[in-house]
Amino acid sequence: MGQLAYFSSASGNTDRFIHRLGHQATRIPRNKTEDLPSVLGPFVLITPTFADGEGHGAVPKQVIRFLNDARNRSFLKGVIATGNRNFGSYFAIAGDVISKKCSVPVLYRFELSGTDTDLQRVDQGMTRFWKQYS
Repeated sequence: MGQLAYFSSASGNTDRFIHRLGHQATRIPRNKTEDLPSVLGPFVLITPTFADGEGHGAVPKQVIRFLNDARNRSFLKGVIATGNRNFGSYFAIAGDVISKKCSVPVLYRFELSGTDTDLQRVDQGMTRFWKQYS
């Protein structure tokens, strides 16, 4: 099975989701002074959306730095985006931005730290995705 990589802001929503999901995952550090991890094989990225009221700045800067590493980007196979439905059409738009820029599918979207249903869908979806991929 492939890997997960994720970014979580100070709110910790994505981090809580990853821990509840129970899959091993590589965390992209919040602190810009920390070294960025390198992934060693195919992975799916889980990222929150940081868009303003007009959709600008949707992808967190640390995620951009992580994906600017050509090796990391070459292993990216899909993206799962989080967000807040209060942002309407910009809900989880970071997934769309990354999908378009990196030519990978948006696999799922969930709000804040996700529900039990989101956890189940992501868990089952990742199993199916990696079976199809391999």
